[in-house]
Amino acid sequence: MSVRIMPCLDMQNGRVVKGVQFVDIRDAGDPVECCRAYCEAGADELALLDITATVEGRATMLDVVRQVAAVASVPFTVGGGISDVASAKAVLEAGADKVSTSSAAFRKPAVIVEMIREFGEDRVTVAIDAAVNPSLPSGYEVYVDGGRTPTGADAVEWAKAVDGFGVKTILPTSKTTDGVKTGYDLDLIRKLRGVVSGEIVASGGAGTMEHFYEAAQAGADILLAASVFHFNIIAIPELKHYLKDRGIKVRIKS
Repeated sequence: MSVRIMPCLDMQNGRVVKGVQFVDIRDAGDPVECCRAYCEAGADELALLDITATVEGRATMLDVVRQVAAVASVPFTVGGGISDVASAKAVLEAGADKVSTSSAAFRKPAVIVEMIREFGEDRVTVAIDAAVNPSLPSGYEVYVDGGRTPTGADAVEWAKAVDGFGVKTILPTSKTTDGVKTGYDLDLIRKLRGVVSGEIVASGGAGTMEHFYEAAQAGADILLAASVFHFNIIAIPELKHYLKDRGIKVRIKS
């Protein structure tokens, strides 16, 4: 199966933004224009994450989801503020193909089971924000509330539990590498690959095309990035040809 490229649109106040290690936020453009450009460039999927919805205690901005859905020609996943079946249903009805849940799923795992029962396993992604913590068995700790709150829980064990619920896609973001452009957290990807049967989205830290290659080699099925795409550091067509030349199966837009 082909490795997929997934630009991520982190949303705040209706704009695409990007931070470093979940802080130092800067503007990166209009979500609709970004979506249109990425679809034309050959993105395989898109992620739209409302990064402050959970901590602000509100639902995802459905008007933005509708606007993006109107121009998206590839599947897109929406996350942020999705805490129950009702909020997930609203996002899917607004045009999203999949929903991603993180903090709510951790706090009440039954939500995962309920969403899968209601929408099917292919439409539910569980995101896991993790940071290095040597005191835990895997060396990684789960964070919630947009990466703000440590939980004391082992991230790899939580991923194993999520996989056991039937989730087909797990999206781990390494708080340690997010936005710093020094490469994905390959150790985290490898550890997750060893315990989950579903797809793994590599997220947090891409800075060069080699970083994408390394993540694919480590076992990631989907390669997510934001800064390098938003600020024109890496072009998706060039990235795909780079990966193909190194033996990674990708979908090349004709």
